[in-house]
Amino acid sequence: MLRVKRFFSMGALIAVINKKDENVAETAFAMLKVLEREGVDTFGIASPIEMRIEKSAEALVNQGIDSPIIIGYIFSRILTTDKPQPIKLEDTTLIFEGRLYSATAENWDAEDFAKKLQRNHEKNAEELIKKAEGDFTFVIAEKGKLIAGRDVLGVRPLYYGQSANLACLASERKALWKIGIKNISSFPPGNIALIDEHGFKFKSVKTLVYSKPRHLMIQTAAKKLQKLLQQSTKKRVSGLKEVAVAFSGGLDSSIIAFLAKKTAANVHLIHVSLENQPETEHAKKAAEELELPIHFCLFNEKDVEKTLPKVLWLVEEPDVVKASIGIPVFWAAEKAAKADFKVMLAGQGADELFGGYKRYVNDYSICGNKTVRKRMFNDIVRMYETNFERDFKLCNFHNVELRLPFATYQMAKFATELPLELKIKLPDDGMRKLVLRQVARNLGLPQNIVEKPKKAIQYTSGVSKALEKLAKKEGLSVRDYMKKTFLIFFKKMR
Repeated sequence: MLRVKRFFSMGALIAVINKKDENVAETAFAMLKVLEREGVDTFGIASPIEMRIEKSAEALVNQGIDSPIIIGYIFSRILTTDKPQPIKLEDTTLIFEGRLYSATAENWDAEDFAKKLQRNHEKNAEELIKKAEGDFTFVIAEKGKLIAGRDVLGVRPLYYGQSANLACLASERKALWKIGIKNISSFPPGNIALIDEHGFKFKSVKTLVYSKPRHLMIQTAAKKLQKLLQQSTKKRVSGLKEVAVAFSGGLDSSIIAFLAKKTAANVHLIHVSLENQPETEHAKKAAEELELPIHFCLFNEKDVEKTLPKVLWLVEEPDVVKASIGIPVFWAAEKAAKADFKVMLAGQGADELFGGYKRYVNDYSICGNKTVRKRMFNDIVRMYETNFERDFKLCNFHNVELRLPFATYQMAKFATELPLELKIKLPDDGMRKLVLRQVARNLGLPQNIVEKPKKAIQYTSGVSKALEKLAKKEGLSVRDYMKKTFLIFFKKMR
């Protein structure tokens, strides 16, 4: 019996269909090749009826697959139970890129998905998105069409695009750029898509809905949030002997580290920044108070200059904010990999969910409660574009699996229903994320962590200032420096 457990893995997927019913094997090879990186275990491709898995992309070239529909996968083993992909079912092939963390009250589990796929692919692909908790993308190849889907929050990246002859999907944009697809979009979370000779047809399955705030006292809300965080962290650490935590010493990462420590895993903190940053000393003190080992990785301006092209290659856009945040994430994942950690936890999502950004307070004073709640909701439903895709690709490059305890549908739904006064207050005293601070207080975290003001990693790490200096040396604004570096690097793949 097939067990979907075996589908669990981390890597990069591609899928392509030729609208004129012509062979797309060469196209699929080109897409896979551009996603190749060090540390990959296997490369696999499949049509709806046959499958090949090899140790290198080159070994697939002469396999003789001839089909207008091909899916492909680059596989990196994180857990010993992870298996190479694609997977062959009775009359289809499948790639499942991700993790499922638990069954639901309806006794839905991953094994049910495998068995039901044998009978009704589209319906049961929808059921997976509706009922399963997890971070995942998937694509199913069957005669005449592809079926693809993405988890509700979009934690794992997936992009799509089409031309006159092709309709394609990939975990990274560059695989689509490589074959001439120019107009590329992020696959909408909580959706499935049917892809055939006519292109893409999307269907929304499960998404967040804007709702009026519930009337809750802060202690009631904090108890509920604490339970959600404990459950989410436990699920994402379950079965691991050791886990890394990207650690700033701030509220979000400290809560995650504290809750991870309560599991059976050995927790190691990873702190990255440029040399001589005040936050490094704070992170050291926080780690001592949490009684957890911490790994410090200190860099300089030259390191920023050297790392930037790699980060832009992975982030795939010359966005100043994404690059400034991406560089520390890249370093943290690199350190985790060198220390042989396969999984890294991080606090991404907490600022959007619980009002961590100062702009929310500024907007509140100008626009009022209702407008700010709507802006917060829009930020929550766009987390996949602003944060998750960037960080997952950066970690994936180092063969480190990023897991985000804040990024669950249940927590996002809870956060969207919270009254604004449980997140921010006027006048702003730096104490945003009020309900999350109450959780930290209830857990018994040290007061200096509970009350530490929110500071953006691009500033506390020193990366933002280093980028300004590098740009100034070339007589450019940071934005223009970013664009120049991006264009130089991406011309190499054309």
